[in-house]
Amino acid sequence: MTVREVFTGVRWYLREVSGESAYDHYVEHRRREHPDEPVMTRRAFERWRQDEREARPQARCC
Repeated sequence: MTVREVFTGVRWYLREVSGESAYDHYVEHRRREHPDEPVMTRRAFERWRQDEREARPQARCC
């Protein structure tokens, strides 16, 4: 395994765990499943995501 492959794997993992890749997954899904419908901007998506978190709080420490 090369250093580049390790770096790529670590980068992928951190993006998945942190939620950074959520918008990329959203865009991919919308284009695949709903190609005729508009796609939210990243800013609108993050606002929607935050509103969803606040509307449906889960058990968390703080």
